[in-house]
Amino acid sequence: MGLYKDNQLFKTYRSNEKTSEILPKIFKEIEEIYDIDKLYYAKGPGSFMAIKVSYMFLKSFSIAKGIDFKAVDGFYFNNNSPIKALGKTYFIKEGNNIILDTIIPKKKGEFFLPTILNDKDFSQDNLPLYILPAI
Repeated sequence: MGLYKDNQLFKTYRSNEKTSEILPKIFKEIEEIYDIDKLYYAKGPGSFMAIKVSYMFLKSFSIAKGIDFKAVDGFYFNNNSPIKALGKTYFIKEGNNIILDTIIPKKKGEFFLPTILNDKDFSQDNLPLYILPAI
């Protein structure tokens, strides 16, 4: 997770804790120091549970605080590299479509926070992006 001021990354947070446990802790700390006026998140694809928890927490926070909440797909944060799905499958972005494939990526895309965040890359369509069918 990262904090941006004037679209420039100035602070990052990393944790191995579960999303449901770390988000409230980080936001409590951030709120004590900074004024949050926008929220941006990766709406998927990825772990269903992490996406659901992130969405519910951030959507609730944005409503309670009356702040803008925007989203983009996760490929924005890994240079459009394949994203691990279930088993031997990967999410692949082809143009504007996201598909599931059994390719073996030559190089695994590392997730990163861009040093400059462009608001125009994000959409008001912030509903979670679920690609896999329900089981």
